Amino acid sequence: MSGYWRRLQDVTSERGPLCVGIDPHPGLLRAWDLPETAAGVERFSRQLVAALGDQVAAFKPQSAFFEAYGSAGVAVLERLLVDIAGCGALSIVDAKRGDIGSTMEAYADAYLADGSPLAGDAVTLSPYLGFGSLAPAFERAQRYERGVYVLARTSNPEGGSVQLALTQDGSVVQSIIDAATETNRASRLRSIGLVVGGTHESLGCDLSEFNASILVPGIGFQGGRMSDLPGLFGDATDQVLAVVGRGVIGSGPDVNAMRAKVSQLLSEAGR
Repeated sequence: MSGYWRRLQDVTSERGPLCVGIDPHPGLLRAWDLPETAAGVERFSRQLVAALGDQVAAFKPQSAFFEAYGSAGVAVLERLLVDIAGCGALSIVDAKRGDIGSTMEAYADAYLADGSPLAGDAVTLSPYLGFGSLAPAFERAQRYERGVYVLARTSNPEGGSVQLALTQDGSVVQSIIDAATETNRASRLRSIGLVVGGTHESLGCDLSEFNASILVPGIGFQGGRMSDLPGLFGDATDQVLAVVGRGVIGSGPDVNAMRAKVSQLLSEAGR
């Protein structure tokens, strides 16, 4: 297995820079005429991957919607990760984990270690207990050739009060970007990506030196547009993996409608 950055480059060069979020919340289950149970979540999620698995570069299952059904829901997530791997797409488990010490070690093993049923190709992490607290996940990502996405400038408006806060060395978000950049330089694997929302008029941070993948949620339902990405990200646009959830899923369960929506989004991205 090659490193995450290389695998991502390969699949996006073939399929385009689009990641479909898998968010089986109750409203979408009802819209798809599915029960609000673990079985309904499984049918929803696995049908979505079956419909789009040969068309998109990646899927991002939101762990919370699976965890809500207890062990049965987590088992669905495990099976879904197998499906995603089988169709040649990458999986990004959206778990936003972050802790310290042995607890972070355990999270790192759960989501990044070979042999773990919850290990996808990458996982999202929160750095707000300190960027250095995530070191066990960085080490596992490098060892097992997986990736992590660290929350930096998130798509929700509330995030700015923390992320844009100033210290004597600059903004909080810039310190996270700079630390991720330096860690990637040291390892040369580019396994540490960033989460930067596509809903802002201005990012309020500098990505010009960043050297790995940028996961961009907020496209579609939250108001971000594919056509806005070059203006927002500038020279870093080629590193962007855009996330669309309800903007695609809302066209389902009609397979042709969902595939047409994906084609439209990729066309807007110049693919």
